[in-house]
Amino acid sequence: MSTTEITQDNVETILGSNDMVVLDCWASWCGPCRSFAPTYEAASERHPSAVWGKLDTEAQPEVAQAFDIRSIPTVMVFRQGVLLFRQAGALPASALDEIVEKVQGLDMDDIRKQIAEHEQAHAEGRCDHDHDHDH
Repeated sequence: MSTTEITQDNVETILGSNDMVVLDCWASWCGPCRSFAPTYEAASERHPSAVWGKLDTEAQPEVAQAFDIRSIPTVMVFRQGVLLFRQAGALPASALDEIVEKVQGLDMDDIRKQIAEHEQAHAEGRCDHDHDHDH
């Protein structure tokens, strides 16, 4: 499986119509991004059931801003449209494999239930932990 270019025109469709999307946010001037590219491409070959997207943050600044990309490379993993993993920095091949396998094994009904419970806790003012967003 080759990688798919992610653009403002296709991002919603790709995230909404595929079970699993792995996203590499990168730029051509970024040395670590260029070094990570072959590792990412090889992982896409090992895990063809996922869509492996490449988001050029320079060519698609609106999408990068929507995803709040602040450093590159950043790898994000979505399953059924839900962001389940996000990490800045190049990952080793073994870590990519492990992340894909773990995300594939998740019970998405349970994940959606947990998200709904968390949103309810926010609505009721019961959320008392720090998770890097405003309350």
